[in-house]
Amino acid sequence: MKLPLRALLLSLLLAPAIVLAQQTAERSATYEVDTGDAWVDSQLADINHYAERYPDAFLDEVSRYAGVPRGYIAALATTHRWQAGDIYFACFWAKASGQTCRDSVRAFSQDPEGGWAEVVKRMPAKPQNLHYRAVRHAIVASYEHWDRPITLDATLKRQLKR
Repeated sequence: MKLPLRALLLSLLLAPAIVLAQQTAERSATYEVDTGDAWVDSQLADINHYAERYPDAFLDEVSRYAGVPRGYIAALATTHRWQAGDIYFACFWAKASGQTCRDSVRAFSQDPEGGWAEVVKRMPAKPQNLHYRAVRHAIVASYEHWDRPITLDATLKRQLKR
């Protein structure tokens, strides 16, 4: 194999590890989110830390289960410097509310005032308890896929009967 081709293949293999390299411990430590649900906020902060260590698994999860192209998610993280928790919420909120991840990203990018709690109120599909429930259940499922422990709040314990 010629050297330029080998270098190209190697760079393609290493690209996913570099994609979320901007999700650093320092960025995660200062991450603040307000979705209107304290349990979701806590999990999104933890998802930031997870994405620092396992960028491929994070990208795969959002791509596969929120139905968003991996390249789009990667561009949000690298080019637009979005936090992993915000990417996760934007994409899974969109799925839960029947919109696209791009709709959520656009809404937040245009007017982030008030955090996600206010942004989702300004979106065309008005937030309902079922939307929050779907996002909460998606988080639980993601933790199961990642084989990570998760502490359920009382509502989730009732809903999931664990």
